[in-house]
Amino acid sequence: MKDLNYLNYFAVGLPLGILITYPIYNEGALLFSLLSTILTGLIQVIIGIKMLIKEPNNIHLKAYIFFVISFFFLWYINSTIGYINILTNTLIAIPAILAIYLTVIIYKKAQNENAN
Repeated sequence: MKDLNYLNYFAVGLPLGILITYPIYNEGALLFSLLSTILTGLIQVIIGIKMLIKEPNNIHLKAYIFFVISFFFLWYINSTIGYINILTNTLIAIPAILAIYLTVIIYKKAQNENAN
């Protein structure tokens, strides 16, 4: 679990680390920082699936995967119907919320392992 925790820290910190170079690389740093959030999401979804396979009865991991699937389903529906503003604005915030949620799950599991 400690390795997953470190991998998650890397995934979450990667866009921020790239963004710190903004004074040097200007818009390029901003662009690569935004693009690296895709990698962050991919890493976190893989971590979430791996954890769910390991603990299939964990309600928090089930909720995480449910909301990830719901996000992509709503994204597809929104693109199909022509982008409704309120749905689009809601979908922009969901990945950050999911990243925070999975980070909290991983952190709590790592803390529980250290306590035992």
